[in-house]
Amino acid sequence: MPPDIYVDADACPVKPEIFRVAERHGLHVFVVSNGFINLPRESWIQRVQVADGPDVADDWIAEQARPGDIIVTADVPLAARGVKLGACVLSPQGKLFDEASIGMALATRNLMTDLRSAGEITSGPRPFSPRDRSAFLQALHEAILRRQRSMRDQV
Repeated sequence: MPPDIYVDADACPVKPEIFRVAERHGLHVFVVSNGFINLPRESWIQRVQVADGPDVADDWIAEQARPGDIIVTADVPLAARGVKLGACVLSPQGKLFDEASIGMALATRNLMTDLRSAGEITSGPRPFSPRDRSAFLQALHEAILRRQRSMRDQV
């Protein structure tokens, strides 16, 4: 069964790229957000608007995704949940979250949260760049190919 793609969509800068790659590979995309997002009207793109609230979209994605599906998120706790359930998790910058990297990503996120709550002024994320977009496209394409090879090997 081909993977589905779950997009943590509220602040995702690569939705058009996801749609292009998903269409090329014939994959279903779930675009999950707390508010309305205008999307192309395609049968393989499904808008999922969840209730307002912290982590409601993350919870929906974590409950629906299966091992081998692809989750696109910049949210490190959601990435950790996705890795734990066996999904392929990518950041919009093309970073692959996996068993080897998720512990450090969580520790860094928690440290930065603690610093901010203690009054430290920290810089936010760097601006999204064309290089990030390109890295994401490459990572998504590779993730799909890995999944397809894995499915062939199981047959």
